Amino acid sequence: MMSSPVPLSRDLVLVGGGHAHALVLRMWGMDPLPGARLTVIDPNPVAPYSGMLPGMVAGHYRQSKLEIDLVRLARFAEARLIVGAVSAIDAGARRITVGASEIGYDVASVDVGVHAMMPALPGFAEHGVAVKPLGPFADRWEAFVGAVAEGREDAQAAVIGGGIAGIEVAMAMAHRLGPGAQVSLIERAAEIAPEGPVLRPRLRRALADMGVRVLTGARVARIEADAVLLEGGEAVPSRLTVGAAGARAHGWLAHCGLPVTDDGFVRVGADLRVEGQEALFAVGDCAHLGHAPRPKAGVFAVRAAPVLRDNLRAVLSGGSTRPFHPQRDYLKLISLGERRAVAEKLGLAFSGRLLWRWKDRIDRAFMAKFDPLPAMTPDPLPRIRALSEEEGHEPMCGGCGAKVAPAVLRGAIAGPGDDAAVIETGGAQQVLSTDHLRGFTNDEALMARIAALHALGDIWAMGARPQAALVSVTLPRMSEALQARSMAEVMQAARDVLEAAGAEIAGGHSSMGAEASIGFALTGIVTGAPITLAGAQPGDALILTRAIGSGTLLAAEMRGQAEGRDIVALFDRLVVPQGDAAAMLAGAHAMTDVTGFGLAGHLGNICRASGVAAWIDPEAVPLMPGAEALAANGIRSTIWAANRRAAPVVGLDEGARAALLHDPQTAGGLLAAVAAAEAEGLVAQLRAAGHEAARIGGIEAGAAALRVGHMAG
Repeated sequence: MMSSPVPLSRDLVLVGGGHAHALVLRMWGMDPLPGARLTVIDPNPVAPYSGMLPGMVAGHYRQSKLEIDLVRLARFAEARLIVGAVSAIDAGARRITVGASEIGYDVASVDVGVHAMMPALPGFAEHGVAVKPLGPFADRWEAFVGAVAEGREDAQAAVIGGGIAGIEVAMAMAHRLGPGAQVSLIERAAEIAPEGPVLRPRLRRALADMGVRVLTGARVARIEADAVLLEGGEAVPSRLTVGAAGARAHGWLAHCGLPVTDDGFVRVGADLRVEGQEALFAVGDCAHLGHAPRPKAGVFAVRAAPVLRDNLRAVLSGGSTRPFHPQRDYLKLISLGERRAVAEKLGLAFSGRLLWRWKDRIDRAFMAKFDPLPAMTPDPLPRIRALSEEEGHEPMCGGCGAKVAPAVLRGAIAGPGDDAAVIETGGAQQVLSTDHLRGFTNDEALMARIAALHALGDIWAMGARPQAALVSVTLPRMSEALQARSMAEVMQAARDVLEAAGAEIAGGHSSMGAEASIGFALTGIVTGAPITLAGAQPGDALILTRAIGSGTLLAAEMRGQAEGRDIVALFDRLVVPQGDAAAMLAGAHAMTDVTGFGLAGHLGNICRASGVAAWIDPEAVPLMPGAEALAANGIRSTIWAANRRAAPVVGLDEGARAALLHDPQTAGGLLAAVAAAEAEGLVAQLRAAGHEAARIGGIEAGAAALRVGHMAG
């Protein structure tokens, strides 16, 4: 989220994280176009490299080795990543539908690949799995391999589709399952490998060597849990049936009014623009090159990437596009299950272990483009500069990691220090609070949802019902058209969250600045006495409703060091409202939401307000996935050191879990002091409602202080 001297004026949206788009993102990160705002949309936080898929099936690679981390790649390119499935493109209005949202664009490109699902085949949806997309297939395959190894499942599998992809997968499965496995390859045509007649004899021999049974001229009637039924009545034993019969276009493309082939692939011209479109491109397997038709192969997407990048920049900046000239032939390297491969080019075929090593080197070289990504080091600090107590040269964190130090706030602000102020008007009690977050994601709609829930935490923690909200939005400098798009996304996201919580947006304020920030001022209505920080009693149990670690994860993501799946899992947790959790904890003696000062800091606030001490069991505190490993590697949020100084915990070691007790939380959980006798039932109730609740410690008599303790049992 670095500020640019050139105002943002054009939106470029990449639909799909295919090979060409992944390479475009990498090139964009190294040489961005000033004034262009980049967005990438994909259903997953990772994009698979299909060239290594058979190797993963065979057990030669872990799944992570063939996945491009789109979260890291988007951060490198300073792009917004939207994790969601596109269902429509309105090229006339230049809008893309993602779930219930619409994303506007000035220039867009589609690289969504193909799929191998067979919805029309009876029984396939219930008992089969397509080799594409990778995620569901990889999960089913690994679960099946584990079940076979444990003796819970017979080593019987079938692959539907005798093309090159199906052949590779069948041999890889046979290799992984080992001697005695029954793997069948089913092809409806008279011969396997219709796209590789030169390779066919070698592939036939390799299949026989691997013990794969080949059935040609076989039409599948239906899939059952333990067999593939053919039209002639034969039942092919199979406890795992995989669909690999050809490359199918995604159905939604044909319903967008775009020019498509009879098979549903988007027609593009020589410069990769969709036929008849000035600002919409398509590339990779989902596209059909009308000027130079080619088979569906990743090599063409890789070769198209530089041309696509240049042409996107040209249309965005008013330049001229250039044509893509795909090669007429290309080297085909096909895995043979074990560490052997067969190659073909210009009508000549070869096979052997040396070819597998060659293929392995090519595949690893491609993936090395994305892990690690090129180092983009910050500008060095001035040689002569003012003395400072600040250490390091890390970027400032977003979210609550950018909060002012707790000791500074305590010295600057007088008052009770509750989560919200209590105002009595005409006998009614109203609570008032405000919260503001520095940008931590380029997805402004996601940021608005999380910022709204973060602010609502103060209202819920007081036991109040949200009433009204004022919205404060600061956008980076951009054109009016982009302002309109951003404000529409922000306000719709905020409205969805607030209305669901029972609050209405009454107004707000907006401005432009160096970077994005979003905040809310909220009111709530209290029935009865509000729940404050004061009131915790010795003997009370402490309940936390959400795992901690968001500050560490966000700090790591800004540095390109977090796993994409962990960041998406984090955001999925942060957009879950906690109003129901607050209602379940309505009988708490004291309650707060855990935000910028960290778990220890906010527990310390309860102790000071209540005149008690507290103990906490670090092992009982739930952690966000990935947070502990990052903390162990030394990742700390900007405010972490100040948090630790402000809330020391006696007996705390220097380990990763200990460090996370001071981690600033964005949209953190509720921390409640409740009667010990009620704690177990409340935790069970909260968990049943989907919250990661845990009993993490207790309140004891004494001066306000924190110590390490241990849960009984």
